Amino acid sequence: MAGGITDTGELYSPYVGLVYMFNLIVGTGALTMPKAFATAGWLVSLVLLLFLGFMSYMTTTFVMEAMAAANAQLRWKRMESRKEEDDDDSSTVSDDDVLIQENYDRSEKQPILSVQRHGSPNIFEIADRVEMGQMASMFFNKVGVNLFYFCIIIYLYGDLAIYAAAVPLSLMQVTCSATGNHSCDMEASTKYNDTDVCWGPIRRIDAYRIYLAVFTLLLGPFTFFDVQKTKYLQILTSLMRWIAFAIMIILALIRIGHGQGEGHPPIADFSGIRNLFGVCVYSFMCQHSLPSLITPISSKKHITQLVLLDYVLILAFYSLLSFTAIFCFHSDSLMDMYTLNFTGCDVVRLVVIRFFLGLFPVFTISTNFPIIAVTLRNNWKTLFHREGEMYPWVVDRVVFPIITLVPPILVAFCTHDLESLVGITGAYAGNGIQYVIPAFLVYYSRKDTKLVFGSGIINKHKSPFRSTFWVGFVLVWAFSCFLFVTVNIILSETKL
Repeated sequence: MAGGITDTGELYSPYVGLVYMFNLIVGTGALTMPKAFATAGWLVSLVLLLFLGFMSYMTTTFVMEAMAAANAQLRWKRMESRKEEDDDDSSTVSDDDVLIQENYDRSEKQPILSVQRHGSPNIFEIADRVEMGQMASMFFNKVGVNLFYFCIIIYLYGDLAIYAAAVPLSLMQVTCSATGNHSCDMEASTKYNDTDVCWGPIRRIDAYRIYLAVFTLLLGPFTFFDVQKTKYLQILTSLMRWIAFAIMIILALIRIGHGQGEGHPPIADFSGIRNLFGVCVYSFMCQHSLPSLITPISSKKHITQLVLLDYVLILAFYSLLSFTAIFCFHSDSLMDMYTLNFTGCDVVRLVVIRFFLGLFPVFTISTNFPIIAVTLRNNWKTLFHREGEMYPWVVDRVVFPIITLVPPILVAFCTHDLESLVGITGAYAGNGIQYVIPAFLVYYSRKDTKLVFGSGIINKHKSPFRSTFWVGFVLVWAFSCFLFVTVNIILSETKL
C-alpha cells in the first residue's frame, strides 16, 4: 500500500515538467485576471502580480525542500528496517552502507550520524511521491493535520463552486447571445441583467440555472466513482487552452493596433485590491500538486532554476493577457470570464471562433470538475478515517459524494459572480495553501531533519530562502492579507 501511495509514476524530462507546471498554474484564474486588473488599476495590478509571483515561487521552493526532507525520512526508515532484519539474522552491516541510529527516540532529541558510501544516491533525492497530506502527517501534530485537511477541503469547495458557475455562465452567454434578442447588431460590450429575456419567456438567470441543473446531472454522478485525467485528455485540453489564449491575445492586439481599443484603465484604484489579491493567489496556485508534478522529473539537478524560469514565463504571460485586455476593452465591459468578451460580432466576425472562445471554458472545465470532486471526496474520507476501520457502504458511496457535490452547486445556484468566487477562494483557502502550509511544512521539516540527521548533513533541495526570517515573513504576510481582505469585506458590506 505504501508503495502505491509514494509511487513516482512515469518519468519525464525537466523541460516536459516545466511545460506541465506552466499548464497547471495557468488555468481558470487567468480568465478572471483581466477584470481584476481593470478594477484595481494597471500599476497597482502589475506591482501586486510581480510580488505575489515572487511569494508563490518562494513557497514552491519551501514545498520542494519539505518533499526532499520527507523522502530522506522515508529512505532512512527503510534502511533502518533492513538493518533490523539483518540484525535479526545475526548478520553484520557496515557503517558505509547504512545510516546509524543508536536507540533513536524522537522525544530524546538526539541527532544521528548519516554516513554514506561515496557515490551512493543522495538521501535527499526526491524519488518517492510524498503528497502534502502525507507530509503534514509526518511533520505536524494531530491538530496541524486536521487544519491542513480543513484548508484543502475549503479550497477544493471553492474550486468546484467556480467550475460549477463558469460552465453554465458561458453556456448562458453564448446561447442567449445567439438568439434573435441579441443579434450581431449588439456590441460585445453590452451589459445584460439577469432578468433580461434570453429566449421566449425564459430569463437569462433561468437559462443559467437550467444549464447548472444539466451540468450537475451530467457530471455530478462521477463524484460517486473513481476517475482520473488521462494523458491524452490532458494534451487535448492543454492544446485547446493555448489556442484560445493565443486567439484572444492576437485579437486584442489587432483591435488596439487598428485604434479600436476602448480601455483607459486607471493607474490605481485601491478598492479593487481585495479581489485582485484573491485572483492572483488563485492564479499562482500549484503548491498542492507539486509532489505529483516534481517527483517524476528524471533529473532534478537544476529544478529550482527551472521553476524560477517557469514563474518568469507565467508572469510575462499574465501581464500580456491582462494588459492587452484592459487596453482593448472598456473597464465596465470586461466580463468575469474574459473569453465572453469575444462572443460579439463587433469583436469577432467568424462564427466558429466566437463559439470556440465562448464555449472554451465548458470543454476544459468540464473535464476537470469530476477529478476535483473525487479529490475532495477522498480528502473528506482521509480526514475522518481511523486506523484499521472501514466506512459502511452507505457512508463511503453515498454520504461522502453528496457532501462533496451539494455545497458548491448551491453556491453556484445563488451566484455566478466569478470574480468574487475566485477572489474569496484565493484570499482565504488559497492563502492557507499557498503561504501558511508551505511555511509550516518547511519550518518543521527543518527541525525534524536536524533532529534525525544532525546539523552536518545538507539538504540538496534546500530552498534559496533558507533563513527563518523568510518563513516568518511569509506567515506575517499571510496573516496581514487575511486581515486586510476580511476588513475590506466588512467595510464593503457596511456601505451597502
